[in-house]
Amino acid sequence: MTFFGAGSVEFTRNVTTDLCAYPEFRGGLHFALYDISAERLAHAERLVRRISEQTGAASTVTATADRRAALAGANYVINEVQVGGYDATRADFDIPARYGVHQTIGDTLGIGGIFRGLRTIPVVVDLARDMLEHCPDAYLLSYSNPMAMLPWAVYEGAGFGRVFGLCHSVRDTQAFLTDLVGADPKRVRFLTAGFNHQAFVLRFEQDGESLYPRLAEVVESSPELRRRVRVEIYRRFGYFPTESSEHSAEYVPWFMNHQDQIERYRIFVGDYLERSEENLRELATLERQLASDEPLELEREDELASLFIHSQETGTERELHVNIRNGGLIASLPDECCVEVPCLVGAGDPRPVYVGRLPPQLTALNRTFLNVVELTVRAALDGSREHVYQAALLDPNTGATLTTEQTVAMCDELIDAHRHLLPATLLR
Repeated sequence: MTFFGAGSVEFTRNVTTDLCAYPEFRGGLHFALYDISAERLAHAERLVRRISEQTGAASTVTATADRRAALAGANYVINEVQVGGYDATRADFDIPARYGVHQTIGDTLGIGGIFRGLRTIPVVVDLARDMLEHCPDAYLLSYSNPMAMLPWAVYEGAGFGRVFGLCHSVRDTQAFLTDLVGADPKRVRFLTAGFNHQAFVLRFEQDGESLYPRLAEVVESSPELRRRVRVEIYRRFGYFPTESSEHSAEYVPWFMNHQDQIERYRIFVGDYLERSEENLRELATLERQLASDEPLELEREDELASLFIHSQETGTERELHVNIRNGGLIASLPDECCVEVPCLVGAGDPRPVYVGRLPPQLTALNRTFLNVVELTVRAALDGSREHVYQAALLDPNTGATLTTEQTVAMCDELIDAHRHLLPATLLR
């Protein structure tokens, strides 16, 4: 399998550790590592070799700056790329902040999500085109954000269909809700679907009985819970969202432009910058460990890519939530968009679960999300600067904060800041 953007602090380590822990994979794993940064690539090679040695997995490891060589013969390609790294993310926050646009994470929607999408779509589309040539039967398992944009762009821009976006938010939310109401994890059943970072728990049951009434009691009895953005969205729209309050706050127009709401709901403005800086510190710590003889602290994480690969290779049936082309799976959303739905993975091809129509209020909320996603995909694929402006104008948080002229000026400044990372067709 190939790691694209192998210098990732988190995913290369976790997926490799998981796969090396499976006894049925001992001696049969080949990890091909690719990164445009020679320093990050060398780090990834040292890390993966150490994990293989420490676990006794006897894997083979190759590292190369030649993308096509890394892809040759791969069965799985794991995309972890973050185009522009910390510096680009910093610009995504700092420039909008000067215009009064507050963000928390900035990697999915909003002005930060738009520009991360514009930087990342061309890179991932080129990757998919190379996969069509060098490993057309491989699965592209993508962790990179903005996840609602990237698989869609891959379908449209490369004609490659074997792409699955993987995100922890559904799994984490289902575990959170189960614990919150004191239910038995073995008896609880969920149906969760929508867009990545804006999916909703449509069914939450134990032994066929809805647990939503119990959840409502828990929420109404807890002033602390009611100070979370995602809980407020649940109270107003009737279904629990899968994404954290930090993410959810910047996808809607009601919170980020109001200081009293930021304080009431304890919204951490600039959260992702601190997370990114912590990742850089973690990377430095890991480098020191790799330079010494001390064993690494390795724990199974059951990463979604690991579970997907294990299920495909062994026929072990699992239900995972994936991000794929809609194609009628959610009847109230466009066929061509990328949705997050349950999928049965095991022997044979993955089998996504038909969901049907969402409740109208959820469809309406998803449409405001879809506007930004679709226009950003089209901007990147068609080279339309006007679509960049329009995506920003239709973004709920930006639209609640800026005038049309301010929005266009902010976009122009961001385009100039990122010009070395953007398609030439977007530049003037």
